[in-house]
Amino acid sequence: MRIYSAASEETLRARKLLKDWVSDGFVTKEQFELLEKETVTELRTTNIFLRLTLFLFTLISVGAAAGLFFKVFLSGPSDQTLGVFCLIFAAACYAAAEAAVSQARLYRYGIEEALAVCSAGFLCAGLQFAFFSHGPFLPKAESLIPAAGAVFSLWIWRRFGFSYAFLAAMVLVVFLPGFWTSSRVAQRLIIAVFYAIGLGVVTAARTRHRFDYLDEAYSLVEPLLWLGIYLTINLQLSSLNLSARWWDGTRAAAEFARPFYWTTWALTWCLPPVVLARGIRQKDRFVIAVGAIMAVLTFVSNKPYLGWPRHTWDPMLLGILLTGVAVFIRGWLARRPNGIRHGFTAARLSGKDKRWINVGSTVTGLLSPQPAAPQPSSPDFRFGGGQTGGGGAGGDF
Repeated sequence: MRIYSAASEETLRARKLLKDWVSDGFVTKEQFELLEKETVTELRTTNIFLRLTLFLFTLISVGAAAGLFFKVFLSGPSDQTLGVFCLIFAAACYAAAEAAVSQARLYRYGIEEALAVCSAGFLCAGLQFAFFSHGPFLPKAESLIPAAGAVFSLWIWRRFGFSYAFLAAMVLVVFLPGFWTSSRVAQRLIIAVFYAIGLGVVTAARTRHRFDYLDEAYSLVEPLLWLGIYLTINLQLSSLNLSARWWDGTRAAAEFARPFYWTTWALTWCLPPVVLARGIRQKDRFVIAVGAIMAVLTFVSNKPYLGWPRHTWDPMLLGILLTGVAVFIRGWLARRPNGIRHGFTAARLSGKDKRWINVGSTVTGLLSPQPAAPQPSSPDFRFGGGQTGGGGAGGDF
């Protein structure tokens, strides 16, 4: 099922942990050199910046090649012909992604990722043009497009391990209920059921891979599913018109039946403690982070839910509350010997977080607008024209 062998991925995981340990001072340079020889892998990897560059370059190249092919060989094609060739391009891109991994041994290299993404895009476009671009069709039949995209994205995630492919499948699932029913309540229930089924499957599979390389993949997928369920049931957040809902919470109450509305309000308060408890029990930082995010969103959306007026000082009160909670937890942990309580500590044990912060700062600096450079003044320019200078000096001072 997985295109990478378990031994290769375990070796990469061990090599990454080894680099973290030596950077944190847990392993000496001599030990690192000795252990590095035992973690040699045939897979080719690269850094995050080159990975993004190759990903974008491959996307542009595939798009340009497809556009050139359609322009040269298909002058004014019908929708069916265009759809058929899109499906052919989807198969070709997926075959190229498989070859890039099996032959060139690329691992998170950007090239194979872009090819897999292009195959999913061509698949959805090909189905749309080939089967649903002409004539009236039943909405349930047209739901084949997001359904096929979601299933194929799940396959890419399972085959290659790309976590964003699983996120893409979750996004495509959101569009499915709209083809089946017009009831807003039913649509949300269907989405929540899909996410809950996925959560059950992931948690059951994760128990078998708690201490191997697959746990890292599941540790990203499980929080996404928890967050997806929460955003689905929170009626004040899962809307495009957030400003109207937040400043007029009664609008959401009028759109849904009162039992369903107040049930979702209760669930927004019940779900964050459940997620936090699971994350603490499993010592999973991603699940804990999602539980904390959900708790903050519950506080933010509570007033619109209850129809209470919002005030400009509400964010300040929320900030004071979060600061107080953080100070309390830090002090509660610090009161134990060495600042450790039940396996948790506020001290930084790894430099991994610092590296991510540095990467984020670099990206933010690249994206932020640069200030305009000052224009150099001419050395021959002289102030003049006045009658007197400052302090009684002449006009040429």
